[in-house]
Amino acid sequence: MPIVVDVDVMLARRKMSVGTLAERVGITPANLAVLKNGRAKAVRFTTLAALCEVLECQPGDLLRWEPDGDDGAADVTP
Repeated sequence: MPIVVDVDVMLARRKMSVGTLAERVGITPANLAVLKNGRAKAVRFTTLAALCEVLECQPGDLLRWEPDGDDGAADVTP
């Protein structure tokens, strides 16, 4: 998937555990693991906002786009 979730990077920078983050955000550790491991199909803006508030970061610190090269769309030049 071309969207990469960097929650683990921010957790390391903040020296915070997954359990602590899940508790402060108000989601289960299992759901946070799904997001953290890139298996989530979607994330609610309220959850993203809560993650940003707790981790004191911007959405772009948690999510980034990387082309996967499967469809060739990233190879198109204007």
